[in-house]
Amino acid sequence: MQFELYPIKFKPILKEKIWGGQKLNTLLNKDSKAENVGESWEISDVEGDTSIVINGGLKGKSLKELLELFKGDLIGEKNYKTFGNKFPLLIKFIDAKEDLSIQLHPNDELAAKRHNSFGKTEMWYVMQADEGSNLIVGFNQKVTPETYLNHLEDKTLTKILNFDKVKEGDTYFIEVGRVHAIGAGVMLAEIQQTSDITYRVYDWDRVDDNGNERDLHNDLAIDAIDFNMEDDFRISYSKTKNQSNKMVSCPYFTTNFIPINGTVQKQNDKDSFIIYMCVDGEVEISTDLFSEIIKKGETLLVPAIIKTYQITAKNAKLLEVYV
Repeated sequence: MQFELYPIKFKPILKEKIWGGQKLNTLLNKDSKAENVGESWEISDVEGDTSIVINGGLKGKSLKELLELFKGDLIGEKNYKTFGNKFPLLIKFIDAKEDLSIQLHPNDELAAKRHNSFGKTEMWYVMQADEGSNLIVGFNQKVTPETYLNHLEDKTLTKILNFDKVKEGDTYFIEVGRVHAIGAGVMLAEIQQTSDITYRVYDWDRVDDNGNERDLHNDLAIDAIDFNMEDDFRISYSKTKNQSNKMVSCPYFTTNFIPINGTVQKQNDKDSFIIYMCVDGEVEISTDLFSEIIKKGETLLVPAIIKTYQITAKNAKLLEVYV
């Protein structure tokens, strides 16, 4: 093979959003000239938004090209059998200067049938939150489809939604079918299935510069909402230094929290790529032949074929993600 695999960094894909702000630039050192920077897609295989390598000998190649070149060596043999030349996760940082629309995502079955896409199970890790900021997750009472539709019609949907005040480190697991929204003043890391399918049900009656409201998807959404979900979306996790602390484990991804001070030897026995999102500080990830530094707001992919490496940092925090 012409190239050897090594820990890979990708060029962030920055997305202007009506609700975005400047924290991705000011707090995470992104480089966007846009006024409303809402999202930084760190690793993406969404059609039309494929990540490009920015370090090492593979610089300039797309994630799609890497999959075609390296197959299971990149993402793991089992993952390659399942997903083929489609990377299974979409990794983002998000800054909400204003409230996002109230929305939900379809499950795999509905997404495949309607959109030829994966569903969109996701999780959030709050990196920064202004005083009083909140997330909307689920309902604050038992809700039937009839009750939901009545509130939607009357524009009183917020009366039945659950608002949680949040702070740095708060973590939420957002399953398909759960109504949710990121509130104004929250910056977070998001890990999700590779999908850009969102059903928007309410957008606070706001309009764009031309006076147009954004499209809503209530006809599609009513069949996708799970009205019987438990309120089990808040994630408790340990914060033991220099080890992987389990946060979320589901069929689509596992995410661990690693607070690091010193050097940690890592052994990959997962038959999967491993992604590191630096959510605080700065870390160096090293193999025998290659090392790469990632700072707060940066992301690195360690290919599945790399079985041993080390992470060195002084008081940093990482999210560790694999399938």
